[in-house]
Amino acid sequence: MNLLSAPEFAGDLEWLNTDRPLHLRDLQGKIVLLGFWTFSCVSCIQMMPDLHRLVEHYPELVVIGVHSTRYESEKVTANIGEAILHAHFEHPVVVDRNLTLWRQFGISSWPTFILIDPEGNVVGKMVGEGVYERLGPMVEKVSRESAQRGILNTERMKFGLIKDVAAGGTLYYPGKIAADLGGGRLFIADSNHHRILAVRPDGRILAAAGSGRPGRQDGSFTDAAMYMPQGLVYDAGEDALYVADAGNHLIRKVSLQEETVETVAGTGLQAAERSDGGWGTDAALNSPWDLTLLGEYLYIAMAGADQIWRMHLATREIRPYAGTGVEALRDGPLVDAAFAMPTGITTDGVGTLYVADSNASAVRHICRGMVTTLIGHALSDFGDFDTVAPMARINHPVGISYTDGIVYIADTKNHKVKWLNTRTSWVLSMAGSGTQGYRDGLAGDVRLNEPGDLVFLQGLWYIVDTGNHAVRVYDPDQRVVSTLSIWK
Repeated sequence: MNLLSAPEFAGDLEWLNTDRPLHLRDLQGKIVLLGFWTFSCVSCIQMMPDLHRLVEHYPELVVIGVHSTRYESEKVTANIGEAILHAHFEHPVVVDRNLTLWRQFGISSWPTFILIDPEGNVVGKMVGEGVYERLGPMVEKVSRESAQRGILNTERMKFGLIKDVAAGGTLYYPGKIAADLGGGRLFIADSNHHRILAVRPDGRILAAAGSGRPGRQDGSFTDAAMYMPQGLVYDAGEDALYVADAGNHLIRKVSLQEETVETVAGTGLQAAERSDGGWGTDAALNSPWDLTLLGEYLYIAMAGADQIWRMHLATREIRPYAGTGVEALRDGPLVDAAFAMPTGITTDGVGTLYVADSNASAVRHICRGMVTTLIGHALSDFGDFDTVAPMARINHPVGISYTDGIVYIADTKNHKVKWLNTRTSWVLSMAGSGTQGYRDGLAGDVRLNEPGDLVFLQGLWYIVDTGNHAVRVYDPDQRVVSTLSIWK
């Protein structure tokens, strides 16, 4: 059998999350798994738990992330370092800024995995999700055969991983936010602390749902476990939160009176492509990222499936609602339209849904069985331009909210919050100078760091400033932004 030798890493490549550059020649005896990814790809981020499981099970395995860029912002070292911390990467990452390794290994999409045996030969390739289930048998086979030949090194390697001092703060990469309008409470997805916080508008913590340990467990607030929860929506009738537990591919229900967490949909395994859904915990999901309630349904921005799903609240039947599952920006009837990693969803409460379609840098509109695009032009078309909606540009929006005829947009990669007036179609910046950073003050001068969501409560806007591990407060009367102090 003729095997293809893996090309050596070039000496001028930049390495992160390790105290030294790596070379394949130095990894003889180890099984090497190259994971080609980019931080704007939800499926790439969601593969982290499976990679952790593989490394734990196989000490002879060395995983190397190859960050191959899609956008200019993904070439910036600081941004890649932030993504490594945000996604809990626990293996070395090589920055393939000019797509050198991408071309050498013949890669065409994210995520793609290349398996290299202990002698440096390429012995496997896998595209897409289902990392543990699909790659595990391949690693097992290579390990067994290499051990029989006496060429396997089973000693676990250690690397100098990046440490983040922000992990000890009150919030750590918070993702989404929701409000109890009647009760005056805010709910924050403290995503990288794997918990949900209920807080008063003055920042006092009322309760924390989740132990803070990553995992998948129902039970009391102190015993329950989540993994990087994201979208939240409050159900006033039940005094409960529905939570998109993105890292676990689950929908959870947080009962605030009983202080319990219950899984209502998802198996805990990532769904295969083109899943038809099913019933409650028998239906596999794919990276649910945000939620909204409309009538008797819970609507779900299913980022990993490039679709909008919905679940009947009474029966818990959960099915695709809009989108073919092909990543694209295409309007039309629900069954023909296409989305590109939707990560935000909201409603006017009457019959219309609005979607933040991240990878298309678009805002989509769903009404009367049709999907239309309000802002956005193509998957590769993005920018920062305020004007009428058909000509406006935004950049990788993650969050979206609706109040009184205005759609508010967390324009994440522009480090801004914008609004779209649905009556006039004008798009204007509301807060943020467009420069990444941290600074309070007048709305046009403040600095945000990848805002992920926002919600309106008691006359103020609360903005999840994900990269700053903070919640910022925008006063529309004074047009100033401050930082919410969160305390017990």
